[in-house]
Amino acid sequence: TVIALFISSAPALAAENNEMKAASIVIPAPPEGQGQVVFFRAGGTGFAIGCSVNENGQKVSSLGAGRYFVMVARPGRHEFTVKSEAKDSIALEVEAGETQYATCRMKMGIMVARPDLAPSTEAEFRKHGKLKLVDAEDMGPGEGALRPDQLAAAISTSSEK
Repeated sequence: TVIALFISSAPALAAENNEMKAASIVIPAPPEGQGQVVFFRAGGTGFAIGCSVNENGQKVSSLGAGRYFVMVARPGRHEFTVKSEAKDSIALEVEAGETQYATCRMKMGIMVARPDLAPSTEAEFRKHGKLKLVDAEDMGPGEGALRPDQLAAAISTSSEK
């Protein structure tokens, strides 16, 4: 009976462990007068294909499966696009002091996975416990995405306040 009870609680323990890991991801407040968008991609379909997020025709960063990045943005309307065999876009109204979340999912396409960019929530972001920050080499020349060292500095600065 004890063994059965332990086995039946294993999935719940794994889910709780993922939630604890996600809760440990620190997203700093945006810089004064700016807003930010946290882009993330859980695992699933098309895990080997990167979801390249672009703004104004320039790559901001690629999201591999299980990755996230934080993009600081000036207040106003921002349009982000992703493209493989199909294109998808999302327009977000960024406000100063605000953190928004967006997710990239890969759906089955004819030849390769098709990206799907959609608004999301912090709760959905936190639900995926094994997310890791994108590597610096996945970042593009587009403005705003915080590189790993910049994110670490922003977290350090916000924890001092």
